[in-house]
Amino acid sequence: ARGCSGVWGRAWRRGAGGPSPALCGQRTVASSAGGGPVPAGKSRPGLWIPVVGLEVHAQISSNSKLFSGSQVQFAAPPNSLVSFFDASLPGTLPVLNRRCVEAAVMTGLALNCSINKKSLFDRKHYFYADLPAGYQITQQRVPIAVNGSLSYSFCTDNKMSQMVTKTVRIKQIQLEQDSGKSLHDDTRSQTLVDLNRAGVGLMEVVMEPDMCCGEEAAAAVRELQLILQTLGSSQAVMAEGQLRVDANVSVHHPGEPYGVRTEVKNINSIRFLAKAVDYEIQRQIEELESGGTVLNETRAFDSKLGCTVPMRDKEGKQDYRFMPEPNLPPLILYDTKSLPANMNHQQVINIDWIHERLPDLPSVKRAKLVEWYGILPEHSFTLLNEDGLAEFFESVVKQTPMKPKKVIGWILNDLLSYLKQHSLTVKESPVSSFLLADLLNLLEKKEISSTAAKQVLAELWKGEGKTPLEIVKEKKLELIQDQKELEQICQAVIDGQENE
Repeated sequence: ARGCSGVWGRAWRRGAGGPSPALCGQRTVASSAGGGPVPAGKSRPGLWIPVVGLEVHAQISSNSKLFSGSQVQFAAPPNSLVSFFDASLPGTLPVLNRRCVEAAVMTGLALNCSINKKSLFDRKHYFYADLPAGYQITQQRVPIAVNGSLSYSFCTDNKMSQMVTKTVRIKQIQLEQDSGKSLHDDTRSQTLVDLNRAGVGLMEVVMEPDMCCGEEAAAAVRELQLILQTLGSSQAVMAEGQLRVDANVSVHHPGEPYGVRTEVKNINSIRFLAKAVDYEIQRQIEELESGGTVLNETRAFDSKLGCTVPMRDKEGKQDYRFMPEPNLPPLILYDTKSLPANMNHQQVINIDWIHERLPDLPSVKRAKLVEWYGILPEHSFTLLNEDGLAEFFESVVKQTPMKPKKVIGWILNDLLSYLKQHSLTVKESPVSSFLLADLLNLLEKKEISSTAAKQVLAELWKGEGKTPLEIVKEKKLELIQDQKELEQICQAVIDGQENE
């Protein structure tokens, strides 16, 4: 059976460092000591089922914050983008940002959610230096979107020859404020607070615990990231903190209730997410098999050590004292049927109007790439997963008569491997789509050989401004088309052998 929902055995052994991609997409069969199947109703102690749920915080792509007019800008000077409301000065009131609401509705529709026409705001109380008001405005009781789903695919082997598609349920999407940023200065034993981020609009996407390994969690978040970027509802740049992931992980024996879960907070890289989840699964199994217990605690992932470390325990469950936000009325949305005839369209948000204007989502784009160009489905995933690569591919295809199936080989095997080797993005590539198409045209016209084309490409990477044709002539890489010239060369070689 495909997917991680099967029983996991000793794949999670000591020092294994998590499962292979193959294990992540395939059921492990339990067996008894004699080599036969385990009798029905009896589970072997060494078999575990990991359970993974995610909470993803996406920063909404908006010029201003969720409830104030302060500008949103990455890496601005500390405390330079703070309004009176952001600083929680007495008498200031929140004013809801229309753009943030539209982005949340758009995201909910793209994730197959039901949009609540009436949603409510709540105060979540906790005291920390980077939260001046002592509470966060969120949507705990009635969020803006509920009951959605996200389909994602991942490989079951390293060659990407076999893709598995799974679906994770989306519990809810809620609008909420971001907190400020605490900067800990260990040398002076000080903590500095930057409130530029305080009040920035977030969408929290809560995924049900339907995943069971790091590979799946990473694939789901990558697909969500692509959807957000396609919609424009979030830039979702993890390096800038625009997409942060909390992973809830637990393990249990087959047929038993879910185990005690730990939460790994603020993971800011898809690669680190996969490592953190796999490490935490292995750590919990080793802890339980050695007779210990798993604590209900919050942990952080240390990327340098490659492990999770404790932050704080949750045994005494924190009381956030949720209460309705008194300064914000219910958020009312409309569809075409419920929209009053005399209502000013500029003052309301029409769910159907947003739905009609949704762009093609990544899954649709992949299907079109496969249909239009005849490429393999797994190649379409690679094209979309790398920012700008699909556009690069299509641009090359338009400029050369070479078949797309051949072009994709050059894109993935030569261009992409070079970019990854030198840690470059597609936009930073020294070889433009025009230059690559020019090179492939020479190859298609049989003016150069495939080996010579690779030599030319190696020269193009140097970024010296030469065209493929100039390099071919400079290096004398042309294929000889004149039969008489070929005969003369062959005769000269034969004559040279006779003299020896």
